[in-house]
Amino acid sequence: MQTSASAVSPVSSSRSSVFAQAQQYALPVIFALFGVIMGSWAGRIPALAERVQVSHSALSMVLLCGGVGALLSFPVSSFLMGRFGARKSLLIGGMALLCVLVSIGMAPTVPRLMLAVLMLGITASTYDVAMNAAAAKREKQTGKSEMSMLHGLACGGGLAGATLGSLMASLKIAPATHFMMVALPLAAALYFAYQMLDIEDSAEVVEKKKFALPRGPMVLLGLLGFLGSMSEGSIADWSGVFLKEHFNVGDGMAPLALTCFSAMMLMSRLIGDKLKAKYGAQRLITSGAMLSAAGLFFAVLSPNAYFALGGFAIAGLGLSLLFPFVFSAAGAQGPVALAGVASMAYSGTLMGPPVIGAIAHHVGMQVAIGYVGGLSLVIAFVASRTRLLK
Repeated sequence: MQTSASAVSPVSSSRSSVFAQAQQYALPVIFALFGVIMGSWAGRIPALAERVQVSHSALSMVLLCGGVGALLSFPVSSFLMGRFGARKSLLIGGMALLCVLVSIGMAPTVPRLMLAVLMLGITASTYDVAMNAAAAKREKQTGKSEMSMLHGLACGGGLAGATLGSLMASLKIAPATHFMMVALPLAAALYFAYQMLDIEDSAEVVEKKKFALPRGPMVLLGLLGFLGSMSEGSIADWSGVFLKEHFNVGDGMAPLALTCFSAMMLMSRLIGDKLKAKYGAQRLITSGAMLSAAGLFFAVLSPNAYFALGGFAIAGLGLSLLFPFVFSAAGAQGPVALAGVASMAYSGTLMGPPVIGAIAHHVGMQVAIGYVGGLSLVIAFVASRTRLLK
């Protein structure tokens, strides 16, 4: 019996090792997939807007629906997390998100596009809450900080999605066809990662209230989340439109603004944990926001689209560490504090793109992007006074 057990153990050990490696990569894949989906959507916004022939003000209303959906997602997230737990909730949210992505590409009219984008906000936020909850569980189990790296992988996915969108646009492939082509392989990857994800399926309560606003010292963290999401959402949704309108670039080049922004954000977040240990979160967010402002002002004043791409890349570098460090600081104060900061961040997602659309409609895209640069200066000011950032 001892000989038999000894003979089997190397094979069993090898299989266990392979399975353990697969489990290790499950959560990174889940974050990266979220980035690919959202990058694919954002990268085709100029083409979608042109197809249904919407003005800046009308497009801002379409994007507003995504923010409304994000706010409406809290009851959905709470129900799913309370009923199924983080692991199953991210599978449900992710599969629904892929279905919504396809419906966006197929929407023939502005009203249907608005409805589809509303559903995008609900499903994307549900998936986002579930995957971050899963990441928090993973950190608790391992005792290792991974949030910056995981958010970096989400940026990498966004970069891949936006780049693919640029390629599809240059090949004159319609958004509907593009989204249908990517939906099936992404669904298969999501299901495999879900099967490999090694966290408990226990149900949990995210937040009983529909909206939870931060109080006391947490208000400044919430404000940073609001301003950060407002800035990132505006750049993701409007940078391509800015290039297309201001520099008359084609559909193939327009998504490259988001690509450059995401690429630098990715590179910075992958080393963010080490930088935090050396310099501290407050200093990094403050100086980064000032760098972001410089990059966006440079993009606005650039003589051509190529220089503008450099400006958006600088902005991505500057804003890269805001969300990982803000959510880390909020999470250290407990789940209620984290929910409050998340609520304000989703409010920024709601407000940002429509505000930029309204500014663009009245005074032009240059001023609108410059306004986002001004937001970065406000972020720097608030971060310099946020003592919870360490």
